[in-house]
Amino acid sequence: MTVSPRFPLTALASACLLGGALLTSQAMAATTINLSYNGAPDPDKNAVHVFATNLKELVEDKTGGEIQLELYPNSMLGEEEDRMEQTMNTPKLNVASFAGVSPLVDEIFVSAIPFLFDDFDDARAFFDEGDYWHEIEATLRERAGVDMLAVVEEGGFLAFTNNKKAITHPDDFDGLRFRAMDPSQVALYESFGASGTPIPWTEVYMSLRTGVADGQMNPPMYIILGSLYEVQDYLTLANIQYSNQFLVGNSQMIEGWDNDIRDAFMEAVAEANHNARIHNESQVEERITFLEEQGMEVIRPSDEDLAAFRDIGQPAYLEWLSERGIDQQWVDMALEDAGMSDLLD
Repeated sequence: MTVSPRFPLTALASACLLGGALLTSQAMAATTINLSYNGAPDPDKNAVHVFATNLKELVEDKTGGEIQLELYPNSMLGEEEDRMEQTMNTPKLNVASFAGVSPLVDEIFVSAIPFLFDDFDDARAFFDEGDYWHEIEATLRERAGVDMLAVVEEGGFLAFTNNKKAITHPDDFDGLRFRAMDPSQVALYESFGASGTPIPWTEVYMSLRTGVADGQMNPPMYIILGSLYEVQDYLTLANIQYSNQFLVGNSQMIEGWDNDIRDAFMEAVAEANHNARIHNESQVEERITFLEEQGMEVIRPSDEDLAAFRDIGQPAYLEWLSERGIDQQWVDMALEDAGMSDLLD
């Protein structure tokens, strides 16, 4: 090869080295992925934000910076169904509620059967190890091209709030109007004699303030997050359902990573979820105390009253699942996994 005297060998070698370095740099460039979720970026009020920020740190650490997460709290990228559609069609992550997942996998409502779990350990085992949940994961991937990556606790078990009267027994619901997150909650309220109207989280405070709804159902964390204690007087700790959301990601994006990156990412997800669970459980009683200090009357129903909630809520909810056309095999699997096969008799 003839080299022009105006471009000496040393310069050529340097150029080759620089070009190689640029190619390597481009190949190693970080991939930035959007992660969207509900609620404010406040670690003291939003357990999902605690999970998201910890996940961001762990993912970037474990992948050596090759994957970086950009956080979008407060539903900045849209409401539930908008964000799920984005996850289906673009390389992104999302923490979705039932309202986001159920239009794709209606069978997820089975996991919200009232009083399915006695405590955190029961709920975690159900989602981590159960056959039902593994089938939900496979079905979501098949139908929507979305991977179910983690079940994220969002603040404990669900509690009822309202601004009309203390609720200790299902009979106390008669005539009240409640905000519902999704159709399953509408069915539950109606079984107790109340009415339910689906209202997005971003509109809940104003709906309660203006009387569009008298009450709502959420874990203590969300009651604090939304400042709902300003417009609600009574808090009933019926612990009727486990409160969770779902970390999901575009399947094609995850498949496109090499094995080492994918393994590192999933390790980060598992560790962040473990950390979030520990943090969440440790905060539950403190949050209830805070709400009491803000002037809410805290009602802890007796075992007899809780049995009344269960005896009315469970059959009504199971009937609603059947009317919705959800195959009985899903219910059977879930009840078996939860150790409640007696409900199948």
